[in-house]
Amino acid sequence: MSRLRIAIITPGTFAIPSGRSSSVELVTMQVGSRLRHHADVVVLGKKTKRLPAREVRDGIRFIRPAAKPYIGVSSRLLRRERPDIIQVENRPRYARYVKKRHPDARVVLSLHSTAFMSKPHISAPVLRSCLHSADAIVVNSHYLKKRVAAEDESLAAKIVVNHLGVDTDRFVSRWSEEEQAKRTEQLAKLGLSGKKIILYVGRFIPIKGVHHLIGTMPAIAALQPDAVLLMIGGAYYGSNRQTPYVRRLRRMAQVVKEHVRFVPFVSHDKIPAWFRLADVVVVPSAEQEAFGLVNVEAMASGVPVIATASGGMKEIIEHDRSGLLIEPGNIAEELVRHICRVLDDPEYARSLGENGITRVRDSFTWQHTTDRLLDLYGSLDGTSVDASSGEATDPK
Repeated sequence: MSRLRIAIITPGTFAIPSGRSSSVELVTMQVGSRLRHHADVVVLGKKTKRLPAREVRDGIRFIRPAAKPYIGVSSRLLRRERPDIIQVENRPRYARYVKKRHPDARVVLSLHSTAFMSKPHISAPVLRSCLHSADAIVVNSHYLKKRVAAEDESLAAKIVVNHLGVDTDRFVSRWSEEEQAKRTEQLAKLGLSGKKIILYVGRFIPIKGVHHLIGTMPAIAALQPDAVLLMIGGAYYGSNRQTPYVRRLRRMAQVVKEHVRFVPFVSHDKIPAWFRLADVVVVPSAEQEAFGLVNVEAMASGVPVIATASGGMKEIIEHDRSGLLIEPGNIAEELVRHICRVLDDPEYARSLGENGITRVRDSFTWQHTTDRLLDLYGSLDGTSVDASSGEATDPK
């Protein structure tokens, strides 16, 4: 019996680990930190001046190629590793490249979105070739599975849905006495005592529908004079750099400037403290998202979530039980109605929040995500993985 050897290739765009990375790197760290208890895990990522080319951190080995092309160097480095499983994060082209050079390994393509499934990143014929090259395709929602299977119906059998999770040790209920005390103190420091906090966390880009949310603030402020919208994020990951769209949002906010506050970049490790402040979290995506980690992070914090009923978000939120869903074609009107309903009724808000906590614990923890991956790896390798020892055994 031997431990399964798993290599995870990140896109190489952002450093890992880092508080200034995309959700892809965040997911890799959360899953990797749990996989290491059951397998030997090596993660390949971007080389930066602050991070060494090789290191072991929290039981995970990191290799960071300094030379280019990134995938070519990464693939060569893996020849020495001889992994049983190579998981490629969110880059269909990388999966095909790796499979050609490591035919004996099982290659898993983990898709987080549709971003790299269309032009200008890839043509339809090349995409189909890349998808077929993978031994399995992991997606984070049934919505994304349908999108991938639409490329070629024969792919459906190899697509596995694995919902993402949340760290329930970090994202904790805002309704506990301890969190309530922290919340009161934090609001006072920010000059927000007595305010009703609407929170947005995410990128400031058009497809996130941020303009819809800011556009509703005059109507919300008229009905809820104590409401304040906190905007946490930026146009780019880990950056406060302004774009024409960000400047447009700031101009819109000037109409009700006392009710909208832009918060400079907040690293992911500090985000739980901001969820603690929120009376409601809004995810007003104008286009369909595959999943949306902010939904489960807010739910784990006991905060009611209002999100568009599109993409994978319908798989997370149970309308009028663990959150509220709004129709994409009527975002503005429904945002005003649902936000004001939550702010008007603290008991209803708490009910939504506590139901959200239960739903997360039942279905959306990182351990759930990791366990499903281990099942997949075992099926691909022809073994089962003993969760207690981490050893791969032949079921025969």
